[in-house]
Formats: sequence, structure tokens, C-alpha cells
Amino acid sequence: MFAKFPEDDRYFSWTRHIKNKMMFYGISTQKIKTILKSPTRREEGIAPNTIAVMKRNDTKKRKEEIWVMYQTKEKRKKEPSVYTLVARQSQKIMISAWRYPGHTKAGAEIPIPEDILEELNKLVN
Repeated sequence: MFAKFPEDDRYFSWTRHIKNKMMFYGISTQKIKTILKSPTRREEGIAPNTIAVMKRNDTKKRKEEIWVMYQTKEKRKKEPSVYTLVARQSQKIMISAWRYPGHTKAGAEIPIPEDILEELNKLVN
């Protein structure tokens, strides 16, 4: 069975990095969209101008958090007509997603595995 990758649309732009992490951690597109819609916690991301959101994903056997890091890119619509207001559209650039076993404290540094940190530094620099 082949995995169906999310496609870019006017709301989301998906990087190759997040697609690979979705496959690795077994996180679906719908799960990521649910986390974005109603996160348990929102923090500043480790990369510049990014936001990291988290939602608990606990079962009886394991306690874990799923984190998603994204960046918001605002774009304006084309030249507005006389009768319309200028509407801002924002597209979320989905950067990374990961599962973290356990529980983290609010406001503390976001726990990102070392391999993901190295890949993010390569993407940003």
C-alpha cells in the first residue's frame, strides 16, 4: 500500500522534509490539520519566524506529544476593485512534524530530536 502525500493548495504548502517525517512517524495529513486547528499548546519554533504547535496523543500504553512546525506566509490578493475590501490570505508552509515520547513543560525549550535539528539547519541555511 502506497502512502498518499498531501498536495499544495492555497492554504498549505508542504515541504519534502515534513512529507518524509509523516511517513517515518506515521502521522496523517488529517492529524496535522487537526493539530493546527486546535492545538493544546503553541510555542515559538526553533527556526526563525516559525511557530510550533503541539497536541497530546495519549493511549493506555504510551504517553506522547505530536509537534508540528510551520511558517506563515502572507500574500495579498490582486488589485482590489472599488467595492471590495483588500483581503489578506495566508498560506502555511508546513516545515516539520515529529512525535515526542513523554510530556514537556510549557515555555521550556521544544524537544526536537537531534537528527531533525540537523536536517532543519540544512534547510534554513
